[in-house]
Amino acid sequence: METQELHRGRLIDHIQLVVRDLPASKRFYEAIFRVLDVPIGGIGDDFFWADELFVSSADSRAAQGKLTGRHHLAFQAKDHAMVDAFYKAGLAAGGEDNGAPGERPYHPGYYAAFLLDPDGNNIEAVHHGPHTRSAPSVKITF
Repeated sequence: METQELHRGRLIDHIQLVVRDLPASKRFYEAIFRVLDVPIGGIGDDFFWADELFVSSADSRAAQGKLTGRHHLAFQAKDHAMVDAFYKAGLAAGGEDNGAPGERPYHPGYYAAFLLDPDGNNIEAVHHGPHTRSAPSVKITF
């Protein structure tokens, strides 16, 4: 078994998306994660995962034969340039525009872009403006 790392201190433990076309989803997520500096953690015939996101085909043992439906996922970006790069990479990898990069009214400094992935999930990259973290994350290795 490969070594796995979990980074705690966030709300979500993991999310699973069950998709119609795994190769199309893999192309899309590899492209956006490359610019967001999120490594792909593992790949199998019927799945791939990165950090807390697990993506599988409907025939995967983990999926139980059912697609998950539409979701909204927002990924953290370190700056505006990373949000812009996410948007460009996602469009080039088959994503559909759902909101070009720009300031949003949610709070001052909220800069985001939105794409629809190959299954219609609303995928966002967001930079919340100047901020300070107490630590990047809490790392657990097993």
